[in-house]
Amino acid sequence: MIGKLKGVIDSYGEDFVILDVQGVGYVVHCSARTLQKLPPVGEAGVLSIETYVREDMIRLYGFRSDIEREWFRLLQSVQGVGAKVALGILTVLEPAQIATAIATADKASIGRAPGVGPKLAARICAELKDKSPASTPFDPALAQIGGADDREAMPTPAQDAISALVNLGYPQMQASSAIAIALRNAGEEPEAKTLIRLGLRELAR
Repeated sequence: MIGKLKGVIDSYGEDFVILDVQGVGYVVHCSARTLQKLPPVGEAGVLSIETYVREDMIRLYGFRSDIEREWFRLLQSVQGVGAKVALGILTVLEPAQIATAIATADKASIGRAPGVGPKLAARICAELKDKSPASTPFDPALAQIGGADDREAMPTPAQDAISALVNLGYPQMQASSAIAIALRNAGEEPEAKTLIRLGLRELAR
């Protein structure tokens, strides 16, 4: 099973890249976002790989990070989401943005992906609300929910509060959403313990 490929970009197709690894050209299917972020032809590239083996084919899917690959797998655990739809979602949303959309039940954002209608978007939000990969990065957009300046990262006490809630067993995206909301109600420069208390209250609703 192939988990990662590192080589030279040979050429690009509509939905794939050919990566030359020591003279062997691997056809790797990627989201449009991933293809846009890869270097030009002739330069070195690295992709995390998901290998699909079928009776009549072997297909490689490539990602810029392991967390993107985890979301690719997780999205396909939802009925109606195949590889094409999962790549479509990863084209319109970064992993952190997917986590935010699911945590806040933002079906419209999920529904921007090709092949995702309102019913499927609602199913994705419902079925994955407790299943965010633990390593999903924090989405700064959540700070906007708490009223913070969208140009700033969430403050350290809030990050500490999120970690505390995750350690208590709450999924990361629910913890992030709860603490972002807690920021709005905690006054100026709240301590982590205050945010934890308010976050727990939010999660209990």
